[in-house]
Amino acid sequence: MHIETGFAPVNGAQLYYEIAGEGQPMLLIHAGVADCRMWEAQFAGFAEQYRVIRYDMRGFGRSAMPSGSFSNHDDVAGLLDYFQIDQAIVVGISFGGKIAIDFALAFPERVDALVLGAPSVGGTEPSERILQFWEDEGAAVEKEDWETAVSLNVRLWVDGIHRQPEEVNPAVRQIVGQMQYEIFQMDIPDDIEEIGLEPVANGRLHEITAPTLVLVGDLDLPEKVAQTDWLIGQIPNAQHAIISGVAHMLNMEAPAQFNLLSLTFLQEAIK
Repeated sequence: MHIETGFAPVNGAQLYYEIAGEGQPMLLIHAGVADCRMWEAQFAGFAEQYRVIRYDMRGFGRSAMPSGSFSNHDDVAGLLDYFQIDQAIVVGISFGGKIAIDFALAFPERVDALVLGAPSVGGTEPSERILQFWEDEGAAVEKEDWETAVSLNVRLWVDGIHRQPEEVNPAVRQIVGQMQYEIFQMDIPDDIEEIGLEPVANGRLHEITAPTLVLVGDLDLPEKVAQTDWLIGQIPNAQHAIISGVAHMLNMEAPAQFNLLSLTFLQEAIK
């Protein structure tokens, strides 16, 4: 498989990308604890049927964070413009799912279908558990206690609350921990301002017209599992599936099931 790599100039940033395959375009948007390496088990398989792009958002992986304001959903539009792509299938996990939703609301004509893995939704209130996690993570970062900060992320977002570390695939724990550590080491200018979607996604999900698949692991945080039912009630043309035995990083823990569910959905949704 031929893989093209490079840096795309997008809205003042240089976004690292990898692209492979032929056919209908598909964009993979990574989670907030990761970079585009999290798609290792999807990239080649999806590229057998689609023209697949995975990229590092600014401030993640190999994409530096330049000074100034930015919008992640506008970066998605700019990246597709760079490749002269009018419409694409958009696949996002967690924070990447939030960006996919925002992009679908901001640019509905550019989305052929959505695949969302345990997505965040702009404008919803975080649970007490998440608020406590942010507080604990912030305290560790303030002290530059990177081991604790990384461990907090791996324990919540990889292991979940239902499992002990020894019950989880050690390779997944290791690579997520490595990606998160590298995120903490990124040089982030003081004048950064992320511009969110306005109005926010919450309250507007009925505007999404693209066929949508929402996936979640049954061992994810209970609030994430419950949110899946809520989402399919909000998005008109949505369906969902639960993957057993995995938590938040479902595409990494259960790649075969994630890939099969996604590809089957896309084959049926896009004629």
